[in-house]
Amino acid sequence: MDADSLAAAVRRQLALGRLLPLGGAADGAWITEAAAADALRRAAASVPGVRLGALRLSPARPGGTHAPVVPPPPSALPPGRLRIEAELTASGDQPLRPAAERLRVRLLAAAREGLGLAVEAVDLRVTGLLDGAPEPSPHAGPPRKPGPAPSIPGVSGLAPVLGIAPADEGHRQVQIAVADGFRALDVALAVRRALTGGPVRTVAVVVTSTGAP
Repeated sequence: MDADSLAAAVRRQLALGRLLPLGGAADGAWITEAAAADALRRAAASVPGVRLGALRLSPARPGGTHAPVVPPPPSALPPGRLRIEAELTASGDQPLRPAAERLRVRLLAAAREGLGLAVEAVDLRVTGLLDGAPEPSPHAGPPRKPGPAPSIPGVSGLAPVLGIAPADEGHRQVQIAVADGFRALDVALAVRRALTGGPVRTVAVVVTSTGAP
């Protein structure tokens, strides 16, 4: 790879933003923060009476991380427990605390069961009240159209950002789009199992979108 191609590849990789660990240190999987936030916003949109505002995922505690078993991609956070911090506005025609608790439960379920993120806490901050029913929560829009899909259940295609990176001293990195109805961590682990073998000793998987058709 020449210098210009390498620089372009690095720019595309950095454009993914921060990568959040999926599962634990032994899982070798990450998800872009944008993809995780989009999935959480879709889940929050089903909670009546609230509208999700700013949203951020970050390590739950300093020093509570572990070294991954595979070389991590650029901008990847080390495996460890995560915290969701979010702002919300709620309808004034219902009790605020139960509405916020419904949102907290929904976000936790979407993070843990829908994605495979090791979220231990959800911190919510109410920033205002709405008159009447809130408008649907905004989200990042539909997933990017994936490339041709490998024959692994739950993989809707290779992400158009980088696709499969060439094997480098026995390591490979692959970016995937996950189909609707599949848990992102489970699909990433299946991809790792399918690609590991022969000259490829380790595989890192990055999920760049979820909910693709």
